[in-house]
Amino acid sequence: MNDLRTYDYELPSQLIAQQPLPHRADARLMVVRRGEASIEHFHVRDLPELLAAGDCLVLNDSRVLPARLIGYRTATGGRWEGLFLEADPQHVWKVLAKTRGRMATGESVTLQDPQGRDDLQLVLLQRLETGEWLMRAKAGQEPLEVLDRVGRVPLPPYIRGGEAQAGDDQRYQTVFARQAGSIAAPTAGLHFTSELLRRLSARGVAQATVTLHIGVATFRPITAQSVEGHRMHAEWCQVDEQAAGQINRCRHSGGRVVAVGSTAVRTLETAYDRGQLRPWTGNTQLYIRPPYRFEAVDALITNFHLPRTTLLVMVHCFGGDTLIRHAYQEAIAQRYRFYSYGDAMLIL
Repeated sequence: MNDLRTYDYELPSQLIAQQPLPHRADARLMVVRRGEASIEHFHVRDLPELLAAGDCLVLNDSRVLPARLIGYRTATGGRWEGLFLEADPQHVWKVLAKTRGRMATGESVTLQDPQGRDDLQLVLLQRLETGEWLMRAKAGQEPLEVLDRVGRVPLPPYIRGGEAQAGDDQRYQTVFARQAGSIAAPTAGLHFTSELLRRLSARGVAQATVTLHIGVATFRPITAQSVEGHRMHAEWCQVDEQAAGQINRCRHSGGRVVAVGSTAVRTLETAYDRGQLRPWTGNTQLYIRPPYRFEAVDALITNFHLPRTTLLVMVHCFGGDTLIRHAYQEAIAQRYRFYSYGDAMLIL
């Protein structure tokens, strides 16, 4: 049984990044070389010198939704806060929500836009055993249209208690985001600028995009008694024919597949089959934990993750327990910035 204490560490609160850096690529980059069990210190802007011609950078192009919802219970005026997770074709919303007291089935909340103006109402249909609420918009409008009007940036609670500031709508979004659907950013991708991507391309590093829409599965902590006991929720992902062909050509010509973020890793490993990457669309529940054997990914760019999360389990699995524990101790000693707006690690 895999001991959860392996994925625990003490982090001084002042190392949790509360603001993004003025320039994305100025983030520090710890380079961890598995073959030599070595650690070096660079910046993200140094990637063109760290990667080689023929490598392929794989980016998750999912776009973060303005999924944070603020409103009040229509009948009582009590504050209500929610996080939009998804909606079905019948416009039934699934949300995580909190309010004082217990809302009854059939009760409604009034959503307010960022200027504090009342907008539409959501009616509580059912509470699920997993903690989510099923709700329906009274006006029957398209969920994404409603979110564009009333939603806020869904910053994680460890950044200013989740309260967005001017500029977060752009900085908590990758420059290559295209496909709307995530409720959290693929944070390793936040370090890239258009100029850095151009420099990498000029270096001969190819770029391919896949999509994984980040839901609660990615950031929920492990609450089971063991790593094996954790249940992974499904998340939708896609590798199209163009990306599969591009990545396969990279591998066949001796280049490295460099996944940007854990979501790119899960997508690639899900789509890998019988010696090559194949076009793939659907939900993945892939949970990467020891003794998983990586097939599709050769190198990983990732942020520093919270303790006892599936993200940290994956990084340990990829880099090795001893080396990654040492890397995190070094990051704390060198005062790296942690979590979503923090610094990054390149594992080679």
